[in-house]
This record gives sequence, C-alpha cells and structure tokens, in this order.
Amino acid sequence: MAETTWTTTAEAAVRADDLHREYGRGAAAVRALRGVSVAFAPGTFTAVMGPSGSGKTTLLHCLAGMDRPSRGTVRWGGTEVSRLPERRLAELRRSRVGFVFQAFNLMPAMTVTQNVELPGRLAGTRPDRAAVRDALARVGLAGRERHRPGQLSGGQQQRVAIARALVARPDAVFADEPTGALDRATGHEILTLLRTGVDRDGQTCVMVTHDPVAAGYADRVLLLADGLLVDELARPTAALVAERLSRLGG
Repeated sequence: MAETTWTTTAEAAVRADDLHREYGRGAAAVRALRGVSVAFAPGTFTAVMGPSGSGKTTLLHCLAGMDRPSRGTVRWGGTEVSRLPERRLAELRRSRVGFVFQAFNLMPAMTVTQNVELPGRLAGTRPDRAAVRDALARVGLAGRERHRPGQLSGGQQQRVAIARALVARPDAVFADEPTGALDRATGHEILTLLRTGVDRDGQTCVMVTHDPVAAGYADRVLLLADGLLVDELARPTAALVAERLSRLGG
C-alpha cells in the first residue's frame, strides 16, 4: 500500500512525516511503522486505534519523543525533535509534552505532591508548588496532596498521573490506554479531564485506545493496520468506530 498523508496542516502542534520504525535487521526485522505522515492541530483530541500489532503505540512513542524513528521526522511546532541529542530532547519533552500511562507509573513511596513534582526535579528545576496545587485541583485531588498512591483508588492514581502530565502546561499530551485499567464510570471521568484540557486550555491530545466508547470523546479517530494509516473518522461515534474496527479485525 502506498504511503498516505492524513489531515496535514502547516499550523500543526505535532507532525510526523514519512515515519518508519523498524526493530531488528534483515529478514527478521519487524516494520512497526511503514511511512506514516500525519499532523495534529492545536486544541484537538485525536484517538489512535487499530488491531494488536498495528503500530499505534509505536506511533505514539515516536510522536512523544520516547522512541526514535528509523526514518522520517517528528516536529513539535517548528522544532524537529526526531534527530535531537538525547539530552536536548529530554529537556524539551519535560517542558512541551506530557505523557499518561495506563499503568500510572507512580512512585509508591512518594506522596501525591512529590509524584507530580518528580519530572521537574529530574530536570533539575525547583518545584513550583502553586502550579502543583493548581494541577491537583484541576483533576479533583485538592486535599490529597500528602497521600501516597497506595491510599488512592485506581481512578485517583490516574488523576495523579494526569496532574503530573499537565503541571508544566505542555502544548501536547500523549496518553497510552489511559482508561484501560479502570471501570467505565472512572474511565469517563479521566476522558472528561483530557477533553477539558483540549477545550479549555487549547492542548493537543493524542490517545491510543482499544475502546470505541473512549474514542467517542475525540474529535477524530485515526485507524492503523500493519504500520500504515488506513482511515480517518471525523466526529466519531462509538458505533461507527466499532464498525470500522471490525473491518480491520480489531
């Protein structure tokens, strides 16, 4: 299948051009991405979906600067990040993007406040306590600052992870199955938080999900298969997403 470009824009907050990612070499190489070109406008919410092994998590990691493409480029605004030295990339990643993991990735011995402060401390910056309090208030955790993750429910732990991703007020937030370990009601609360960051703060959110209901919170859905972008749905509904996924075997 030929390389395809979906929804390109000169004003993209995040953009990938001709993105390839291969693991291994020779006949045994796995081609996770095979020429993906896609752009994400400021203040939009995009869900990325596809069957297992389609390349959606690889795409998310490359877009977020957590993995390096084998070929092609990734840009955040006007900055190409795919070839930056690791130290400079890490600095930009801490200030310009946030990442939300399905498994929360919180430090169990640290308080809620310390977990939210951790990326800044790793970057060698002094914590902005007012910004931390504001981030926790935005996700509904005011008053929980001194709790540890083990004292919180799964949904509350994911809220801490979102506060950690939002505390630096990044331009873009990347979320990898953020509701996969949560019940439906709690998942709705988490998706509403991500949606609010887009609508109120103008952030760009890119989310990998397997759930058609979760995808319904997005402005559009990108469908991947075998490392290629094969379809795009605007204003998706859960029923439409489920129908398109069934065609791909997802």
